[in-house]
Amino acid sequence: MAIHKLLIASLLISVLLLQLAEADQMGVGNAGDNSKLPKMGCGGACVARCQLSSRPRLCQRACGTCCARCNCVPPGTSSNLDVCPCYANMTTRDNKHKCP
Repeated sequence: MAIHKLLIASLLISVLLLQLAEADQMGVGNAGDNSKLPKMGCGGACVARCQLSSRPRLCQRACGTCCARCNCVPPGTSSNLDVCPCYANMTTRDNKHKCP
């Protein structure tokens, strides 16, 4: 039974790694056309991104908008914007960064 579970777990990890490699080849996080990419779970990513914010609801709302448009959220609670240039380059009407 333990071998069966180990086999299934290794198969799932292999599929995940293949998905990540394919997404990397397609250019995930580039400012280009992300319509071919599967939609990511923005909710969880934005909760993690905004966990230290002084205004978490506002942060999550802005992050959700950016995630929906760019289909990516940089890891961590700040910086790491080079992972997702679309997210990093989005601005408000006042030329301030839109995405937290």
